Amino acid sequence: MDRRQLIGLKATKIGGGGGGAPQNPYIRFPVVTATIVRTDGRRGVMTVETGVDVQDGGLRARAAQSQPRLQAAYNAVVQRTAQSLLPGAPPDVDRLSRELQAATDATLGRAGAKLLIGTVMVV
Repeated sequence: MDRRQLIGLKATKIGGGGGGAPQNPYIRFPVVTATIVRTDGRRGVMTVETGVDVQDGGLRARAAQSQPRLQAAYNAVVQRTAQSLLPGAPPDVDRLSRELQAATDATLGRAGAKLLIGTVMVV
C-alpha cells in the first residue's frame, strides 16, 4: 500500500450522509510559565496548563488562527499573577481563571470560547 495516498484521505461519517468528521472543539496550548520568589528567597516557577473549548465553528477557526496572540495574552496574565504572589503563598486560581477568560474574550473579540485550566503548579 502506498502511504502517500493515505495523507489525502478524508474521514467521513459512518452510515453515509457525507460530510467530514466532527471537529474537536478543544484547542490545547503549551504550558505557560513564570518566575516566582519562594519562601527561602530563591527563584521558583509557576506553571499553568491552558486550553479553550469553542463550540461555534467560526469562533473555533478564529481561535485556531489566534493561537500565538492567545498564548501571548496568557503569558502576560500568568506573569502578572506570579509577580503579585507573596513568597510561599498559593496562587488564587479563581482570580487567575477569570483574568485568563477575560484575556481570551478580548483577544478573540467576543465571548463564546470557554477557557479550561489544567494544572496550576508552583515549585
